[in-house]
Amino acid sequence: MTTPANFHLWIDADAIPNVLKDIIYRASDRFALEVTFVANQALNVPRSTRIKTLQVLAGADVADQTIVERMQTHDIVVTQDIPLAAQVIEKGGVAIHPRGEIFTVNNIKARLHLRDYMDSLRGAGVQTGGPAAMNERDKREFANALEQTIRKQIRVTKI
Repeated sequence: MTTPANFHLWIDADAIPNVLKDIIYRASDRFALEVTFVANQALNVPRSTRIKTLQVLAGADVADQTIVERMQTHDIVVTQDIPLAAQVIEKGGVAIHPRGEIFTVNNIKARLHLRDYMDSLRGAGVQTGGPAAMNERDKREFANALEQTIRKQIRVTKI
């Protein structure tokens, strides 16, 4: 029997690719990890005592702010939202991008600057394009980053 983890996994679910949900469900089972998918729309998740959904009101950053308000130190947040990742880090959590990048104190400022630069280009009318479709390598990178982070948080929070 797996001992329940002393931290929570939060999913910024408005933009999480569906192909990653099975990876998250399996991680929840394997590590007895509580997971909450937060979105401004109803979500369909498997019946589980550990996997929950939280539907928030529609609006800019409502899901993000709900995650930040409810998360605790050592919690893990899966998001592609760079400002949310920065807030998670500031609050003592760990943020993981759906393509497997683990956001850290050392890389988040550069990511925020790049995001702001790309926003200014788009504001000036430059077509910057969107992200490429998820591929097998992206899924592997995410699965590895999630497992690595969960194992690290288990060691850090062990009492």
